[in-house]
Amino acid sequence: MLTQTPIRKVNILMCDTYPGLLPESIPSHESLFFNLFRPVNPDLTFDIYRVMDGELPEQFEPDTLYLIPGSNNAVYDNLPWILDLQEWVRKAAEQKVPLVGICFGHQLIAQALGGLVERFAGGWGAGIRESQVLDEQLHTYFPEGRLRLIVNHHDQVMQLPEGASPLATSSFCRFEGFRIGHHILTFQGHPEFPVEYERHLILNHSENEDDTIKQRALMTLEEMQPQGETVARFLMANG
Repeated sequence: MLTQTPIRKVNILMCDTYPGLLPESIPSHESLFFNLFRPVNPDLTFDIYRVMDGELPEQFEPDTLYLIPGSNNAVYDNLPWILDLQEWVRKAAEQKVPLVGICFGHQLIAQALGGLVERFAGGWGAGIRESQVLDEQLHTYFPEGRLRLIVNHHDQVMQLPEGASPLATSSFCRFEGFRIGHHILTFQGHPEFPVEYERHLILNHSENEDDTIKQRALMTLEEMQPQGETVARFLMANG
């Protein structure tokens, strides 16, 4: 829940195009977000900014959610476009612009606002992970108190920014997401990922990962159902 008024538009601040990773069934990474949000609100419109190519919104639009998704880069790489995006996030936070971070976006928002992001010594998180819901408003969407999302990451937020509170937690990842007020919401997991895409990544693009971890991750895709659409309804809710 981000605003008191309905979200009419989503501006996606792309941080990667994932060349060579997407199967033929997925035309672009942004199409995953079209498919995520349109069942919740078919009237939504979208604008795409390729942040890694120097594109950033020059002004903040009303009734608009700004979404920072994943990337193959790390937020601590300190590339020029990453530094520019962090400065943009600080300006957005000051003006209480509705802002959502997913995976890399979750980590970047945390770092931009004073949190700490590091490569996790416990290894690679993949497959579907269940976490315990901590946030009262999120709990209304997950009344059993458990959240299941597809994950694919090595880095984690190790320390939250000042004023942030955790949305959910797990034994693998302490901060599965966080909120700041009612204008910033983040998730380490990927609500936009379909199961078939995560399976494709594990089978075709995880050559350097441990086989035991890969098999365990693939098993979670058979045993659990991700709850991305419920997260999308939570993000689109107003009030």
